[in-house]
Amino acid sequence: MDLLLSLPIASYFFSTSLTSWSTSLNLLFFYMTWSTLVLSHSPLKVELYGVTALRLVFWLVPSLLFLLFDTLVPSLSETIKFNSSLPRLDSRTITKLVTLALFNFGLETALEFGSSLFLSTMLQEPVFRTSTTLPLPWQMIKHIALLFTAREFLTYYIHRYLLHPPTTQARKQTGGISTLHKNYAHNLRGPPFSLQLMCDHPLPFLLHRFLPLYIPALALRKDLHVLTYFAFVGLATIEETLSMSGYTVIPGIIMGGITRRNALHYCRPVGNFGCWGFLDWVHGTSLGNDVVKDIKDEARKHRLKERSAKKADDAGGMLQNGVEGLRRSARSRTGRKSNANNGY
Repeated sequence: MDLLLSLPIASYFFSTSLTSWSTSLNLLFFYMTWSTLVLSHSPLKVELYGVTALRLVFWLVPSLLFLLFDTLVPSLSETIKFNSSLPRLDSRTITKLVTLALFNFGLETALEFGSSLFLSTMLQEPVFRTSTTLPLPWQMIKHIALLFTAREFLTYYIHRYLLHPPTTQARKQTGGISTLHKNYAHNLRGPPFSLQLMCDHPLPFLLHRFLPLYIPALALRKDLHVLTYFAFVGLATIEETLSMSGYTVIPGIIMGGITRRNALHYCRPVGNFGCWGFLDWVHGTSLGNDVVKDIKDEARKHRLKERSAKKADDAGGMLQNGVEGLRRSARSRTGRKSNANNGY
């Protein structure tokens, strides 16, 4: 528990300070806390409790709050739900769903712990680089982009060909996995809700949610810092929680489209198999608007072009003012030197 409370990942990635001195203090505080954490706990324990804390904060807590909102204020929730509808849930169904979600959550945690323990024992080194040296920002961005790209590919092809095979013959070849996924993940009518992220039979759940996250990280393990892995897991968990919410008021140019496409998949599971929709667009399996049209519509709605032009003008004005200030400063120094040479 002390490890969960002392985990400094939030102060590093979600600092609200913008001034240089406060940012420096936050980074210094993070570095000190992180160094203490790494030096006082094993790498396996840091990985396990860090990932568990991220999923608790970014999935379990928001999911229960969303479910409470949908249950207590259904008339208001329907106004911001896809197709203005809610699944009819009684107390017995909710108890079953919560129990299944918590079981899969524990199973995912146990499987990651067991896999990391086995690999670290076999390799005689931590699975991910766990050191007091912090990863460089550009390195983190590059690795996170690679991880999300690999996750998109794995999720799409597993989801489409194993969990929703297109033919009867293909369904027989999957050994009943698609039937399990249909009976557990798609047994409720209407748009999804965030708790359903882990409400699936354990086998398709691990194939759909765990492997696309963990396998790409293992592929990059030699270069991947555990903080980068934390950032990846945290961002992916936030994305999945929001995309499963079924709400139509999710902000952002990309996130709103992801949520709508995911809700369409749960209403009609014959398309929208990927997380971000790019592979659905490539393969022609998009339901409703594809990702390209969604981005264009959202950009037009938020007047992105005008805002970008205004920011560019503001930046150009600031740059011009800075250049003019340097020129005035140079002229002033030249004048003072000239006066000194003339004996003034």
